[in-house]
Amino acid sequence: MAKNTMATKLPRKLEQKMAEMGEQIRLARLRRNLSIAQVAERATCSPLTVGRIEKGSPTVSIGIYARVLYALQLDDDLLLIAKEDKLGRTLQDLNLKHRTRASKKE
Repeated sequence: MAKNTMATKLPRKLEQKMAEMGEQIRLARLRRNLSIAQVAERATCSPLTVGRIEKGSPTVSIGIYARVLYALQLDDDLLLIAKEDKLGRTLQDLNLKHRTRASKKE
């Protein structure tokens, strides 16, 4: 059992999203009719690690998540992370400098 430290404890909302992501990865594996061992072999990690990913463990590195997605041919999904940054774009638009023209000299 992993200790609940500040490094592993996530806000409830993030825990739920990690669990949902793990479930989506598990379903993708099952749709491909692959065992955990097969995915682990293709992702060069242990079956235990794949199981932790499918449970949404926050202690698994993002590199391992990427290798598992690659093994499932879902690595293009990584490009969807932070793609639609509505808040960031809104803030950026608010900070844009509006060009003003100099007054005409006579």
